[in-house]
Amino acid sequence: MQSPPTLTDIATLAAHRRRTRDTALFLHDEAILEVKEKLIDVNRTFTRPCIITGQPKPWAAAFPQAKIVPDDEILDLQEQAHDLAIHAMSLHWANDPVGQLVQMRRSLQPDGLAIAVLPGGRTLHELRTALAEAESRITGGLSPRIAPMAEIRDLGALLQRAGFALPVADSLPLATRYADAFRLMHELRHMGEANALAERDRRPPPRALFPLAAALYAENFPSEGGIAATFELVFLSGWAPSSTQQQPLRPGSARQRLADALGTDEQQAGDTATPRRD
Repeated sequence: MQSPPTLTDIATLAAHRRRTRDTALFLHDEAILEVKEKLIDVNRTFTRPCIITGQPKPWAAAFPQAKIVPDDEILDLQEQAHDLAIHAMSLHWANDPVGQLVQMRRSLQPDGLAIAVLPGGRTLHELRTALAEAESRITGGLSPRIAPMAEIRDLGALLQRAGFALPVADSLPLATRYADAFRLMHELRHMGEANALAERDRRPPPRALFPLAAALYAENFPSEGGIAATFELVFLSGWAPSSTQQQPLRPGSARQRLADALGTDEQQAGDTATPRRD
């Protein structure tokens, strides 16, 4: 069986994360606020939570009772040891995201909750466009410079592949503004989110690349004297399967006709149902 291609250079990612500055982790702050809101909506008390993340500091402060686990390929989790597992802003760097989710599910007690939050497909689309156009003009080709971000529909499918019950996926768009593209790229480095792709071009970039990309960015995506930058946080949630969970009805097992529920007369195929006026 052929192994999937390696996405992330793990050693480079670790080096980038060591240069992280707390003041640049605003995406983690937003993710934490949203996760807490979701937990309030669940209306259940969790007593054995764990959090998988490459940026432990903000998550440990927000959830002091949780076990903090590095986002290694093999997670430091015991089977059925937790009632809540959160994968926090790291899944987009995983070489095997489904494997990470499977390990989360196995760490949960039956009917335990898993939440994963990660950047979605709209994240940094402006920067991708500007870099791609600039590189195409200068070299006639493209090289990977920003980690690929999956669309929400594809991320939702990962939950099903990992064996979660009652999967849900939703997103939170965040509109931000920077003085210019250089300020944005500077902050990405301080987030620990600089280019750590295994297939990145290791050669020094052409000297004209980033100035041209910055000019194209400012021309195409202006915002109040600066530039617009979009981030999208995708939230995935699912439950460890349990016999106590609500189960979908088998086809043909409904106890009430759809026509009765809609207040219409049942018609043959090709006819039009008209509302009853009883």
